[in-house]
Amino acid sequence: MTTKGAAMLASRLIALLTLLIGLVAVVPRPAVAEPVRVAEFLADCPFSHRLPDDPIVFPGLPGASHMHSFFGSRVTNAHTQLNDLLNGATNCNPAVDKSSYWVPTLYRDGAPVEPAIVTFYYLGEGVRDDIVARIQPLPLGLRIVAGNAMATGPDHTTISRWSCLHAGHVGASKDFVTCPPGTMLESYLDFPQCWNGRDLDSADHKSHMAYPVAGACPSTHPVPVPKLRQVIRYPVSGDPSHFRLASGGGFTMHGDFFNAWPAAEMERRVRDCIRPIIKCGADGRPS
Repeated sequence: MTTKGAAMLASRLIALLTLLIGLVAVVPRPAVAEPVRVAEFLADCPFSHRLPDDPIVFPGLPGASHMHSFFGSRVTNAHTQLNDLLNGATNCNPAVDKSSYWVPTLYRDGAPVEPAIVTFYYLGEGVRDDIVARIQPLPLGLRIVAGNAMATGPDHTTISRWSCLHAGHVGASKDFVTCPPGTMLESYLDFPQCWNGRDLDSADHKSHMAYPVAGACPSTHPVPVPKLRQVIRYPVSGDPSHFRLASGGGFTMHGDFFNAWPAAEMERRVRDCIRPIIKCGADGRPS
């Protein structure tokens, strides 16, 4: 090959290489999904059973309580202890959650109405990001009661909120609301997320826990733990004068939680979902 021919071949090869590089540059690269910046994992725990029992407030006294609707553990009754939950059946997704959750039963015109959808969210919100980064697992056997079953009206002690699924224009209220036909009445309740670091329960079942103040846990309750949020959807709508809770008006809505998550599983979810502020599903993996 002559020098001139070699030069022409080299020129063509360079031009071809340049074209190929250009084609590669314009080929779209597959998008890499970034984890959603929400500190969350959850458990879906449908209705299990109904009893006038409360193993936190009235332990060992069957029938001493107003009627409760229980979710998660299928074995909860007035005599329930931690080992009963750990060794008993659950209807939660994930099945590793052996915890028991309960609320006062809702009635419509005197007939009990059980929820269609029940979800328990474990969240890192409500405190500053630097505090989220040091959230500790909820201790095994922890008992918490949130809300005021003895309330006589919607006041500052009413922690729960009522609203309508798919009808945000109705707005949230401390008492029952009128939901349009085709929607569902829903209840939101946030449990306290600051623990005193010592007690799994207290005489009033509340004093060992506290709500954060200005994005931080108070010095009396220095240990931040995941915030439990219960979201309950009832298949009812319309005039709220037909509704009542076993404890009274809608403003008496309260929730009880008896933690029976295996310690290692709770620790994993706090480590992988809550502290790094990643949204996880029921399996405790980024969703």
